[in-house]
Amino acid sequence: MIEVKGLTKRYGKKTAVDNISFRLEKDRIYGFLGPNGAGKSTTMNILTGYLASNSGTVLIDGYDILKEPYKAKKNIGYLPEIPPVYPDMTVREYLLFASELKGIDKKSRRSSVDEVMEKTKISDVSERLIRNLSKGYKQRVGLAQAIIGYPDVIILDEPTVGLDPKQILEMRELIKSLRPGRTIVLSSHILQEISAVCDHILIISNGKLVASDTAENISSSIEGKTRIELTVRGSFEDVDTALSGICGENNIEKKAGDDEGTTDAVISCPSGTDLREQIFFACAGASLPILEMRSITDSLEDIYLALTEGETTDQIEEETDPVEKEASGEEDGKEDEVSESEAEK
Repeated sequence: MIEVKGLTKRYGKKTAVDNISFRLEKDRIYGFLGPNGAGKSTTMNILTGYLASNSGTVLIDGYDILKEPYKAKKNIGYLPEIPPVYPDMTVREYLLFASELKGIDKKSRRSSVDEVMEKTKISDVSERLIRNLSKGYKQRVGLAQAIIGYPDVIILDEPTVGLDPKQILEMRELIKSLRPGRTIVLSSHILQEISAVCDHILIISNGKLVASDTAENISSSIEGKTRIELTVRGSFEDVDTALSGICGENNIEKKAGDDEGTTDAVISCPSGTDLREQIFFACAGASLPILEMRSITDSLEDIYLALTEGETTDQIEEETDPVEKEASGEEDGKEDEVSESEAEK
């Protein structure tokens, strides 16, 4: 559904996106991960035609986003990091306006608007001015405009920003319900969210695509070792001596110790090797009681840190459209947000 080839975007001397290529299929949810300034938002803006790249191509259902923008964009629903809402419109007016822009048939616009308001749980504020809504409600209004008409490609940049924990869970379920027949791309700084929602993960670091696979496959490809965490009553020197014949030299690392004479150690061994039984008998033979033993599996956080190690968040400063900057400043300084409970009233 989406095919990206050799995509590059530069801001002056800084390269925000550096020759990346990938292909995204239907019926899947893709997660974009990367530090601030890694190139995620720039890539998503290029996918939607909001920004032009310096080189490379983006095909949406076979249509070039630059050469055939109208045909390509008809297939896209987009929620940028700052929701593109008009504060002087009511929620219903804004969504009717968005449905008209998207070319939805006049006869079905109202029913389409009612349906997406119900899905995003904003029906209760449909007649309120958007400027008087809380940040969480504005976020959901932005999502409603992205999914109205149910386009084949839905691109969401930080879709759960400003939502409370209950709303975040509801948003995740909504995103998953949209998966059949569509390609969904979302970025988030919440790794748990990516892990809970996405089928496939793309990790961007320094503008380069450093990983593209499931979390499990990425983990197995970068780790290469099995690790066992051990808590033993005894000194580290005794543990090291007892296990050196099994694990080899330099594969036993002291993690911690306490005043009660216990040692925490991490043992590394080749991937797919299970040494727990041998470790048990070796420690028992050396009169070193094992208090706890467990295998360690890398979390998504571990994978992320391993792949983006050494990158600082200020290496690449992603450009923001001047209009978007102004809108952001207006959000922060001029609008008086009301709480969601007040909005409901």
